[in-house]
Amino acid sequence: MRFSRDRTAWIYALAGSGLLLILSACASFDKPKPEPLEANPATMAVKEVWRVNVGEGAMPLELRMVGDMLWAASSQGDLSLIDATNGQVKVRSMVGKSLSAGVGADKEFVAVVSRDNQLIVWSGNKELWREKIPSLVVTAPFVAGARVFVLAADRTVYAFDAANGRKLWAQQRSGDSLLLAQASVLTAVGDTLLTAQGGRLLALNPLNGTLRWDVQVAAGRGINEVERLADLVSGVSRVGESLCLRAFQYAVTCIQTQTGRSAWNKSASGVTGIGGNSQSIVGTESDGKVIAWRRIDGEKLWTYEKLRLRSLTGPTLAGGAVVTGDGDGNVHWLSPTDGKLLNRIATDGSPILGSPLWVASTWVVMTQRGNVIGFRPQ
Repeated sequence: MRFSRDRTAWIYALAGSGLLLILSACASFDKPKPEPLEANPATMAVKEVWRVNVGEGAMPLELRMVGDMLWAASSQGDLSLIDATNGQVKVRSMVGKSLSAGVGADKEFVAVVSRDNQLIVWSGNKELWREKIPSLVVTAPFVAGARVFVLAADRTVYAFDAANGRKLWAQQRSGDSLLLAQASVLTAVGDTLLTAQGGRLLALNPLNGTLRWDVQVAAGRGINEVERLADLVSGVSRVGESLCLRAFQYAVTCIQTQTGRSAWNKSASGVTGIGGNSQSIVGTESDGKVIAWRRIDGEKLWTYEKLRLRSLTGPTLAGGAVVTGDGDGNVHWLSPTDGKLLNRIATDGSPILGSPLWVASTWVVMTQRGNVIGFRPQ
């Protein structure tokens, strides 16, 4: 039995109080090999400016940006704080446990979740507290306002006091028998906490967890529970009151965050987050197409098809380019105007994990071998 190298998105089934792994949503047998990469035109000058190894990583670990600094975590529980301006490692810590989700952090607190569901919070290179979460966690915690917010795979949202670990509230709206074990949406806009529960985006009061509004982004459809699975995935684009995001294998949409009103919703078959700026939204489809939509109304602007079947990450749109990584460790720069290839740089041969970040005028990627690499336009 051989599987393709497509990124896997695991699906879990509720069984009593636990979770049972039942299948891999994106694995498939002997898929066609991708076409050879097109010649690199190198019309945009890009240079690797620093590289640091933080320990091997695995999905769904993601980098966390705090100002010009980056928190990175390895699967084994190594935490590193990196200065994105020069690649210097300012802090190294060891959690002592393997991790199931990436890092949540602000300027004071750092939070991770271990594979045995322990929420672990640090401050000043010192562990403050640990708290057991009843369910699997694959979404990085969100830290803001001296609180730590956690979204479990069973779609329960928890809020804790960051200083002492006291649970402040919990909010659950489930009922689905299948759960997507992939990082979901957990962020804030102003004084509102935004999170996902199934195919719905919820706006919560961060002080007490009460609902302010919710909007349905995707409704499951199909003949069985797997086909009807609808979840929102990590990686959103926010410009002012406009928040754009993806529903797993269903749609890309933009929402007005003050009211929850959907500005537009377009069918799309991707499984990774999106990137964008004030004019455009970009995403990668499951088959490797890169698509750009106009932010204001969702009109399709262009499609780039020469990276098909290459297990692309979600893209970022910043620094004058659309940037995405692939399963062979290549980073691709595309024109935001028409999607044409501008440059391509190989890293270490292992898959790029998560969407590239734009921080301190630097594109930053993390590879499965644990290399965090900074690139800059020249």
